[in-house]
Amino acid sequence: MSGRGPGPYDDRGSLAAGPDELLPEPEHQVLKSLLGAWALAACAPAEADAVEDHLGVCGPCADEALRLREAVGLLQRPESLDLKPALRTRVLEACLERRPPRIPVPDWAAAYDAETARLDALLQDFGDNEWHAPVRLRWYEGDEASSRRTTVAGVIAHLMTVDGLVAVALGLEDPLGEVRPERPTPSGRTEAYWRAARFPPTRSVRGPWREQSHRLIRTVSFTGSDTGRVTVPYGDFALPLHDAMLDRAFECWVHAEDIAEAVDYPYDPPAGRHLHDMVDLAARLLPVVLEQRRHHGLAAPGERRLVAAGEPGRSLRLEIEGSGGGEWLIPLDSPSAKGSAEHEVAHVALDGAEFCRLAAGHVPPREAAAGQEGDREAIRDVLLAAASLSRM
Repeated sequence: MSGRGPGPYDDRGSLAAGPDELLPEPEHQVLKSLLGAWALAACAPAEADAVEDHLGVCGPCADEALRLREAVGLLQRPESLDLKPALRTRVLEACLERRPPRIPVPDWAAAYDAETARLDALLQDFGDNEWHAPVRLRWYEGDEASSRRTTVAGVIAHLMTVDGLVAVALGLEDPLGEVRPERPTPSGRTEAYWRAARFPPTRSVRGPWREQSHRLIRTVSFTGSDTGRVTVPYGDFALPLHDAMLDRAFECWVHAEDIAEAVDYPYDPPAGRHLHDMVDLAARLLPVVLEQRRHHGLAAPGERRLVAAGEPGRSLRLEIEGSGGGEWLIPLDSPSAKGSAEHEVAHVALDGAEFCRLAAGHVPPREAAAGQEGDREAIRDVLLAAASLSRM
């Protein structure tokens, strides 16, 4: 028996309204503001259900939803299951200009929001065969290419468990539950999840992964600048929350490409500004990685000299062409040194997506650079350092 009592609810507990019975204006406006996200399949499941219930009783919103869905269909490439990132971004921006969100997503979380939505759109029509398609995860370890076989569902489980590092740092539920990995690293958490599962992951993993990604976005949107001091531990290192969200966006895109390749679907790189931010994160990490590699004898000392913190030192110019392009001066002698054009000893030019695939361990360092000039040893060390940013 229901304790709700008589009222305007149907048997499912949903608000029931006749064609001429309108919702209260505030609730109507909230649902109306979700139409753009609903047309792009970017709503959380509960939000999508609420919008669709509303469309059944609100003629103006139903007309607007139909126009938006038709617009999405026109923008979508016939050979792809997803919109081009730049088109999706422009459609969302147009919707938000008309109806600004009450609580906007921070700029530093926008890439994660976009990449998780794109991957979810790719997954939504997968059948059992696609979910069990074999995928090979690739990365570099000790300058050697490494790989691990799994399935499409296994990749989503991997993304969910590593995103869980951010969730825990924000005080949210850990997707591992009571499972305790041997090491709290991304690979350790993933292996622990795979071992603890009674059966290999199936399509059922999509729901928890998607819900977790929405919770992360909602949490950082509500807390805003208050999260600026949060640090996300990765086991062997840690990243500020802003960089961790960008790292998770990067890995989401890389593994979405792995999935798309496994099931023979086309998949585009991220929107230019998001790709630029991903390149920037990798470029900022390179000096620290170079120092660590020297410490372990994996990078040549070369002409290394002591450079005071903040002072200019030998530098490599990293030129990124195409979408997400720009230039970065990578200090070679110390992570605390300042990149300097006057002390430039080498120049490397790569395409933006190609550089990111190098940093993901998907492109061999010796095949990565489209253009190289200057100190060959410095170039080799930087390319190998970029590849060593990768992990399972």
